[in-house]
Amino acid sequence: MQETPPPQPLLDDDELDRLDDFLESERVDAEALDTISAHGFLVALAVAPRDVPSATWIGELFHGEPSFSDDAERVDILGLLERLKNNAIEAFEHGHLPELPFELELQDAAPEETPVGDWCAGFMEGVFLDESAWFKDNEESTATLLLPFMALSGLFDEEPDMAELSSDPIQAERLVQQLPELVLDLYLHFRVPPEAPKPTPRKKRPVGPGNKPRR
Repeated sequence: MQETPPPQPLLDDDELDRLDDFLESERVDAEALDTISAHGFLVALAVAPRDVPSATWIGELFHGEPSFSDDAERVDILGLLERLKNNAIEAFEHGHLPELPFELELQDAAPEETPVGDWCAGFMEGVFLDESAWFKDNEESTATLLLPFMALSGLFDEEPDMAELSSDPIQAERLVQQLPELVLDLYLHFRVPPEAPKPTPRKKRPVGPGNKPRR
């Protein structure tokens, strides 16, 4: 029996620290996503049914334009965000689970008061960014797969069914345990036709004389 491969880290510890330092700094709007939420947001973009332009998701993540100290910092931070998203896509294309930036347990805390809730809220922000595409086809299946993210995010507590799920400690812990496999399931749901034996990689435009941008 083949063993499940270990979860794949999407950035190494040093890269996450650099990203965290910047997102926690005063150069970023107070409403910008923090590192945990940004991780969930970018994983959502990696599994999304269609690509969202970089300018769109960068503006949403930062809630505006950050005050980069120089061009080098801009390249570094935006590059880290792009790498996190692309590394998630790469992991999903090989059937791997992503390593999530928190322990898969709530320790008797309300989900919305934990990194789990923050990550799920960030993930749902990624869904909201292009919501019509997520629910365009097979709305019921998509809603079922997204249910744990919605319940744990704390964004839907006004809905009785969601509040009941998240307030039940046993149910909430079960939902948390499902998150790594659910993001892979969502990727397969959107990116793999039923008859396809493996994920369909996103096409990469080759660099060459015949592919120069038009002026």
